[in-house]
Amino acid sequence: MAKATSHHDTHSTTAQGGWSTKRIAVTALFCALAAVCTLFIEIPLLPGVPWLQYDPSSIVALVAGFAFGPAVGATVSIISYLPHIATASGFWGMVMAMLATFSLVMPASLIYQKHTTMKGAIAGMVVGAVVSVLCCIVGNLIVTPIYAGMTTEQVAALIVPALLPFNAAKVLINCVVCGLIYKPVTKALADSE
Repeated sequence: MAKATSHHDTHSTTAQGGWSTKRIAVTALFCALAAVCTLFIEIPLLPGVPWLQYDPSSIVALVAGFAFGPAVGATVSIISYLPHIATASGFWGMVMAMLATFSLVMPASLIYQKHTTMKGAIAGMVVGAVVSVLCCIVGNLIVTPIYAGMTTEQVAALIVPALLPFNAAKVLINCVVCGLIYKPVTKALADSE
């Protein structure tokens, strides 16, 4: 028997297929967790390119996209990076972080939404990883000259020795960790209902 939903359990758009109060709260929790990750955990992966820092916030957004769908993944991919504007990375760092995460999470969660199996998750993460790496390289070619005082040619010279390996390593870490934890996290969230 379906559980009756009271007025207090739903957001005003729920009747039209919108978000429940629980979904809004869980999304806010994922956004906060991703924001903490991006603000307080930064790990340099390659020497010589100090502006390329890894943080695990994309893992949080990817798990959110798998557990609750592409809309939640997209929301976490955008909102959790807004605090970047007040950090040393500033506006452009925020734009690049959003681009990197959004371009990974959206393809992965859209594919997983249609194929909710481990094979679907892996296919989604592979497609998302390729899209994200390409978007990050193009984004660096456009954005890095604006804020780093480098020419486009200087940034292009960094693609093979720095940008490609950094972004490939980043998405590999994100996808492997997500692949290991998304089922237990989803089960824990389902059990809490």
